[in-house]
Amino acid sequence: MNTAKITSEPNKMRVQPSRSSLKEIVLLVSLLALAAGPLLAAESDKTHKGSPEFERMKSLAGTWKGKADMGQGPVEMTVAYRLVSGGSAIEERIFEGSPKEMVTMYYDKKGKLALTHYCMLANQPGMLLESSDAKTLRFDFDPTCGLDPASEMHMHSLTITFENPDTIVQDWRLYEDGKNKDSHPFTLKRVKA
Repeated sequence: MNTAKITSEPNKMRVQPSRSSLKEIVLLVSLLALAAGPLLAAESDKTHKGSPEFERMKSLAGTWKGKADMGQGPVEMTVAYRLVSGGSAIEERIFEGSPKEMVTMYYDKKGKLALTHYCMLANQPGMLLESSDAKTLRFDFDPTCGLDPASEMHMHSLTITFENPDTIVQDWRLYEDGKNKDSHPFTLKRVKA
């Protein structure tokens, strides 16, 4: 095995590897890169396959626009969907880029579609898929999410209706004091490039 040479100059001390040590380092780095390459390529080619409902949600990837009435008249809104975490989660951003921006993450929980909604009410209700059919996904409150539905105002349920590939309707239901308070339906149209 080759050793590095120690040289000294006035007020400096330097370690200088020998040529054969440099060759060994370059060879080791090259071997690691060759070994990791196929693993990284295999991971990037592999797409996550989720529940049928999760796979349907993947079709929403992109930007959508519509109007919503959150109690003060209709306002323009933009909603963006994107696949994240190796395709195992779908991120939804509502009112993207505004102070009211909210994020909802959709994912499979034990093989069943679920969501966590990061709300402008400063809480994070979870919901589980309650039912689905050819056009509709219905989510209801997940009692294990850590919110007290009797005392905390929160979004309690969501229905997503797929009217066609470029039109969906979301209906969020707000709960206050343990009761259904408001419904907030809005229609979104896919933004085409």
